[in-house]
This record gives sequence, C-alpha cells and structure tokens, in this order.
Amino acid sequence: MDINQHNRFNNTPLKDKEKYMRLALKEARKAELINEVPVGAVIVKDGKVIARGYNVKEKKKDSIYHAEIVALQKACKKIGDWRLNDCDIFVTMEPCPMCTGALINARIGNIFFGAYDERAGCCGTMYDLPADSRFNHRPNVEGGILEDECAGILIEYFRRKRQEIKDKKQKSQ
Repeated sequence: MDINQHNRFNNTPLKDKEKYMRLALKEARKAELINEVPVGAVIVKDGKVIARGYNVKEKKKDSIYHAEIVALQKACKKIGDWRLNDCDIFVTMEPCPMCTGALINARIGNIFFGAYDERAGCCGTMYDLPADSRFNHRPNVEGGILEDECAGILIEYFRRKRQEIKDKKQKSQ
C-alpha cells in the first residue's frame, strides 16, 4: 500500500514524525524489558507529547492493554475528554482492529505507524478501517515511519522467543 494513500491533509514535517516515532520506540523497549511484545505509542497535541503507552497485556492479564489503548486512556485523562480531535498518535506497529476502532471512536486526527502488520493491521494492510466512509470520523493514516527500526525490534523479539522455546524443548528431552 502507498504510505500516503490516506495522507490527504497531514502536513507534519518528516523530522517531527521521526522524532515522535523514536519516542514510541522508547516505549516499545519498555514493553520488551518486561517480556511483552515490544509495541509503543505516544499521543501528541499541539507539538507536545501528552500520553505514552506500551503493551502490558501479559502483565495485566487482559487482552485490551495494547500500547494504543494505554496511551488513549492516559490522553483522555490528561485532557479531560474522550474526544482527541486535535491529537495525533505515533505507534511502532500498525494498529489492530480493536485499536483502530478505538482511535476512530476517539476522533484522533492522524495515525502514524512504523511497521506494517500483515496479520492484523487495520490501517491499510489487512483492512482499511480509517478509510471506510461509513464511519463518522476518518483519521488520516501514514505508515512506514522508521519502518526498519520498528520492524527490527519486533523481529528480534520474536526470534528470541522462538529460540527460548527451542532451548526449553531441548532441555526437556
């Protein structure tokens, strides 16, 4: 998919997109440190980061604790409203159906992501929820920002996980 397919109205400079995505990568590394899938997110309003989040599904034992949801909850609390019209999210991996739906419902202005998700990406890869004209809000989307770095942290995490499983099997034999 062309990364600018939805990018109709966004004029955020590339250097700012990369700056915020690097902050999202810092959040992803926090998830990795606690043995969670390393996905991180930051929400920006008027050029300032107002919320950060990373995956804590395993820690919380709850499937909804994706990086985007954690960041959304913090942003809503920070501004005192569920509507995030003037906010942008930067997330290291393309949002899944749940997170994309939450971002649409929160009226987020722009969704910027790093790595594409072939299995569950709903911002253009598997489905394209933000482009669906049946929704009353359609955020702009741009993917592929620092894609190699964002994909790299995920690839390395899952490589290590597979190796741990293999090592565990060999020990039990």
